[in-house]
This record gives sequence, C-alpha cells and structure tokens, in this order.
Amino acid sequence: MGKRAAIIVLDGVGIGAASDAAAYGDAGSDTLGHVMARMTPEKLENLGEAGLGNIRSINGLPPSTAPVAAFGFMSPSSAGKDSTTGHWEIAGVRVEVPFPTYPAGFPTSLIDEFAARTGRSVIGNVVGSGTDVIARFGEEHVRTGAWIVYTSADSVFQVAAHEGIVSLPELYAGCETARAILVPPNDVSRVIARPFIGEVGSFRRTANRRDFSVVPPSETLLDALATAGIERNGVGKVDDLFAGRSISSQHTAGNAEGIQLIQRWLSSGADTGFLFANLVDFDQLYGHRNDVPGFFGALREFDAALPTLRRALREEDLLFITADHGNDPTTASSDHARENVPVLALGPAVRAGSNIGHRATFADLGATIAAWFGLSFRGAGTSFLAQIVR
Repeated sequence: MGKRAAIIVLDGVGIGAASDAAAYGDAGSDTLGHVMARMTPEKLENLGEAGLGNIRSINGLPPSTAPVAAFGFMSPSSAGKDSTTGHWEIAGVRVEVPFPTYPAGFPTSLIDEFAARTGRSVIGNVVGSGTDVIARFGEEHVRTGAWIVYTSADSVFQVAAHEGIVSLPELYAGCETARAILVPPNDVSRVIARPFIGEVGSFRRTANRRDFSVVPPSETLLDALATAGIERNGVGKVDDLFAGRSISSQHTAGNAEGIQLIQRWLSSGADTGFLFANLVDFDQLYGHRNDVPGFFGALREFDAALPTLRRALREEDLLFITADHGNDPTTASSDHARENVPVLALGPAVRAGSNIGHRATFADLGATIAAWFGLSFRGAGTSFLAQIVR
C-alpha cells in the first residue's frame, strides 16, 4: 500500500505564549499548561506517553522515559491568531497582514448593505460571545426576524438566527451574501453562521454552524496534493477554512463524532491519501466560555481515543497532532491567544523519541507532509521529515 498522512488539529490547544504574544494582548497565556495546573492531580496518560510532556514541563504530563512519538513545538509566523490563519499556515501559506477586526462593531454602511441585500434588518452589531449575544438579542430576533450580527476580538462577521425563524438555507445564503460584501479593506477572515434554537430564556446554539472563509491567496499543501492526484479528506470545519478549495469535509456535531470519523478514515482500505481534521470543542465550547473542567474533559476524551487511533496506523502512515492557536480558559479573556502549538508525530515509520525541537513556523508541518508524499511543494515552510522517519 502507498503512503498516507493525517493532521489532527486540537483547536485552541496552545502550549504557551509565543514570543510576540504581548503585542496581541496575550502575555502569559498558556492554554495547556494552565488547564493542567488547575486540574492537578489529573493526568493525560496517553498523550504523556506519546511525548507531550517532553516538549516542556507541564503539570499532569511528566516527561516520558520512552516517548512513542516524535515531539516538538511550532511558533506562529503569520499575522493574527485565528483558525483561518493557523490552518493556512499549517498548509504552507503565511499571512503577512492581519485580517481586520472591529472592536466597535461594523461600519453602518456594511450593515446597511447586508440588510438591503438579504431583505432582513439587523440588530446587535456588537462585540461579544455568542451565548451572551443570543441571550441579549434573541427575543427581539424572534419577534422581528432581524439578523443578529456580532463580532469578537477575532476577524469574524457572525450572523445568529433561530432555526424556527430563519431556515438554515436562508441563513447560509445570508452568510454567502455577507462574504461577497466583505472585500478589502473589510475582508474579514470568516463569516460564521450561528444558528440557535429554544425559547426565550433558554436559547442554545446548534451544531449547524458554518464558516465562510476568504480564499487562500496562494498555493496550499491541499492544492499541491490535488495536483499530484492524492485524495484529500477533511473532518470538521476544514473545508470552510479553505473556502472549499482542494478539500471536502464531513462536518461534525462535536469532538466525539470527529474522533469516530478520524478512526474510520485510518481504518479504511485507501491505498493513499491525506486527512485534515479539526476537533473544535476545545475552542468553541470551553475556551471561549472560560470552562476549565470542560476543556480538560475534552482533552481527556481525546487522550482516551489515542491508543485506538495509534493501532489503526499502517506501516506507511504518518499521524500528526497539533493546534492552530491558543484559547486559555483561565484568563480573563474569552478570545483566542497568540501561542505556540505542540506537534506530535506518530506512526510505524517514525523514530520514537525524536526531538523535532522548536520550529519557527507552522508551515514546517505542511512542508513535511509534502516531502512525505514526494512533492516539490514546500510553501512557506521547511520539512523536518528527515528528523523523524527511519
């Protein structure tokens, strides 16, 4: 059988402040370290065995004397700290200019154009968390049918609507309209559909979220794999982050379903191929809500699944575990954090215990996968394949 490779992005699971974190207001952020410190004496046995605690000192993750993975960490080199820039950088595209943010809400001209083109008025236009926003504006939305538009510290134009008031197709179409409107200098990273259900006082978001990203500005690892005729599969929101270019993805209701789909792909009989998976619960459900026990619970869920994923690996498989940014639930902020991310490499071909060291850009991971498949593409990165394989 041929070569396969998979990347699992633990969304928001950073491993300590990047060197420029202060410029982003994130000095001292340390998602994994702080969560584990709060949850002492809890441990993550399987990630610890893999070598996660060999990257740096972390409570509950003592260094393994015989790590089964190669291990290291990567620093962000793109401007920004969101999922789009993180995933793009992993795939070899470095963003030089940060996407715009709107700490005072969006310009009236944008909101008016969105309302005119979609045929619904707009309420909100505030900065806030999704759960707070629907609690504040949900009743008015149900009464009037107006879109709830909001943003955060990230470059996002978020549109919330009750599924009983606005159908999902109309919500998604509205977000596509917003995407078409939001051109430079207002080219936000993502337009996000945020459907919810329930009654006044008990509104809750559903799993029918959709992300509408800007198109990558240059060739990505996914494009290079497509040109080479190598099949690409996604789990979670990955296709949305690349505007559907060179990848399709199975969307999930949460990490448990995502892990099942990853397992199914690894256990399939496909001769060759690449899997790009995003497990979003760490970020979406727990980081943004400052929920430390919930965040740890998601880590423990993935930790419990890791042995099964490892057993499914074939001789010519590489499995990488990493993240796209931080989202420290122990800080006052509920937004993403500018952090380094861990990288673990697993598979029969990996030299267990190899130290990948500190990589200056996430793009080194994409370059490594390209080298594994024998592609000429390296994007913005440098391959570390020779350091980790026999």
